[in-house]
Amino acid sequence: MQQQTHKKVSIDLVGRPLEIENDHFARVSLVTTQEMAADEAGLIHGGFTFSLADYAAMLAINQPNVILMSAEVRYLQPVKLGDILLALARVTEKQERKRLVEVEIRVADQEVFEGKFLCYLPKKHILAKAI
Repeated sequence: MQQQTHKKVSIDLVGRPLEIENDHFARVSLVTTQEMAADEAGLIHGGFTFSLADYAAMLAINQPNVILMSAEVRYLQPVKLGDILLALARVTEKQERKRLVEVEIRVADQEVFEGKFLCYLPKKHILAKAI
């Protein structure tokens, strides 16, 4: 499936799309790097995990104009340098221009993150008035 949203983000920072099913599902992978580490022990800053989940949610919807309205997330395990994260995002509710997307992130067979992302599909780009 062709990617229709968030085309300019860095796959090195938010993940590489592996599978996209429009308005249904996405699978995205992120390899953690030294630049993501928060300390000398190699703990990966949670913002990178969140960014992967957010990006996966946007890809599960895969519309040109989609934005995050709110998120409810749980960090279940720490992520460390060298981990390869796999995000699975599923659209679980559809209401006109809103979507609820549930995302889980795994490292191998262990779940490290879960979240619910409420997304909105505006008719125009969110910055259309500013452009």
